[in-house]
Amino acid sequence: MILLSGADLVLPDRVLAEGTLALDGDRIADVIHGTRSNPAPGSSAPQSVHFDLSGHYIVPGFIDVHVHGVEGTDTLDGTDAISTIAGRLPKYGVTAFCPTSLACTPGVLRTMLEAVRGARTTRAPGGARVLPAHLESNFINPEYKGAQPLECLRLPRTSDLGPRTSELGPRRSDLATRTSNDEWTGDDILREIADARPDVGIVTIASELEGALELIESLVGHGHHVSLGHSAASYGQALEGIRAGARQATHLFNRMPPVPHRAPGLAGAVLESDDVIAELVCDGVHVHPAMMRVAVAAKRPDRIMAITDATAGAGLPAGSRTHIGGRPIRIADAAYLDDGTIAGSVLTMDRAFGKLTAEVGLSLSDAAVVCSTTPARALGLQGFGVISQGAMADLVVLDRDFRVVQTWIAGTLAWGAPSTPV
Repeated sequence: MILLSGADLVLPDRVLAEGTLALDGDRIADVIHGTRSNPAPGSSAPQSVHFDLSGHYIVPGFIDVHVHGVEGTDTLDGTDAISTIAGRLPKYGVTAFCPTSLACTPGVLRTMLEAVRGARTTRAPGGARVLPAHLESNFINPEYKGAQPLECLRLPRTSDLGPRTSELGPRRSDLATRTSNDEWTGDDILREIADARPDVGIVTIASELEGALELIESLVGHGHHVSLGHSAASYGQALEGIRAGARQATHLFNRMPPVPHRAPGLAGAVLESDDVIAELVCDGVHVHPAMMRVAVAAKRPDRIMAITDATAGAGLPAGSRTHIGGRPIRIADAAYLDDGTIAGSVLTMDRAFGKLTAEVGLSLSDAAVVCSTTPARALGLQGFGVISQGAMADLVVLDRDFRVVQTWIAGTLAWGAPSTPV
């Protein structure tokens, strides 16, 4: 038994001052009012390892469903990229994440999904949990592509929607080596998804594209989460996507039309619909704090999930240069392509939590819901994203300035110096 004692515990509905968490294996065995120490010498009660964390907060581990990279490594960098990112994210309080791709060729996607499968199967000691990938996919609107490579965008077709490779026809054995962008189609991308169903969690789609509604229905039918984004959808087209089964929205307000009062568009449909959980990039660059407040007020914390949309530039100093999907980016207040296009963020989840409390005005409990609880529920992760008896012992210890002091994953210290046992 491990006792984490003296910290303020951020629970779903309140903050429990100077409480104690009892960890037994990978679970939270008890949430205790007040501090608890080892029994007196000679007592027959079992001994525990007791850590004094007075003056800190303990929050549920952060879950980032949209992250492209960190500290110089991008998810599309090859076979070791996902495990490398997983090893670095606990430093920022992330206990689980969805590795996120840009639109790419079928061969590059296959390599990434194979890396996701390997990292999900064998979690490296101290590494964040690797969840099924988020494909910020090939099926988006070119007018709202942002930093996505135009040459990799494709239209879905009804004939592409078969559930297994065998039903789509034989795979061409040289697919991974072909680089000319006119040599592959959306059909090839869908083959890769079909071959890696358990490793594909979220797929971003523009619902106004020809064949998109059928594709949404097919993906949802095979257990994937569909997120609407990178889209010029009208209000009506967005509602059609929601009716087809889309239940998430990719980085609300970004890469979609603004919200005029006579044509609310995709953003308006997302704000209105209780069926949709919306991502929000909480860096203050992608979305002004005032609009974050509007989104949270409209949808409530249980329908908003904080994301970083972090690139390989997260964790690097301003002025650095790195890459996203093989394309160079420069690091400033966000990540930018050389032509000035914003290409993601340099945000980390601990900073997102601090931004939500200090600038957006959320309570500690609501910030924890947005950063941990809502993403866990959106992905169907039972027992994650919350501090409660029986829940998974994925936890973050923060100081009073919301800096990460420790990250615990499955009841084991994954990052940070161990406190001195009492």
